[in-house]
Order: sequence, then C-alpha cells, then structure tokens
Amino acid sequence: MDPLSTTLSALADPTRRAILARLALGETTVKELAAPFDISLPAVSKHLKVLERAGLISRGQDAQWRPCRLAAGPMKDVADWVERYRVFWEGSFDRLDDYLTELQSKGDSDGTH
Repeated sequence: MDPLSTTLSALADPTRRAILARLALGETTVKELAAPFDISLPAVSKHLKVLERAGLISRGQDAQWRPCRLAAGPMKDVADWVERYRVFWEGSFDRLDDYLTELQSKGDSDGTH
C-alpha cells in the first residue's frame, strides 16, 4: 500500500483520530490515551500500532515509560492531496452562488419575492 493510502486508512477510524487529537496536545502514555475510551488497553495498543505503521505517531523509551507523540508529517501529505481539489470546490461554490443570485433576481423581477 502506498504511504497516502496507509495514512488515509489509519485516519479512517474515529478512535484513531481521537487519539491523534489528544496527542496534538502533547505526548502521553498508552494508559492515559486509553482513559477516555470504553475499550481495553490491548485494543488501544492495536490502534497505536496502526498509527505508528502509518508514521502518524512515534513511541519513545524513557525507563518504564513509553511516551507516545504525534508525528504529523503524513497528515501534511493528506492535506496537500486534498488541496488539489480546493479549486474544484471553490468553483462549485461560485457556480452555486451565481445560480442562487440568478434565482433571486428572477424572483424579484416577476414579483414572487
């Protein structure tokens, strides 16, 4: 699987996105990451492995503490990929705005508005 697909696959899960949101606040332990979820520590560890394989997190070693931290580089690749479609979205919104303006002026001219 290519890196972008791996990243998008990792981001597809809401639990993993919530983990990343927490890690955006700073590094923390697996136990602290697991606290808000109604899932087991092994389940959280599986999510972390997916995120780690995608390059979205890194895990350090500090004696008995293995802090997890955000590694947002792959998300930049996703943002760059999505950015290519911004022109399409903006064009679509511009056409919709033109259409709504046209409808409004027709309503004003025929007295229905």
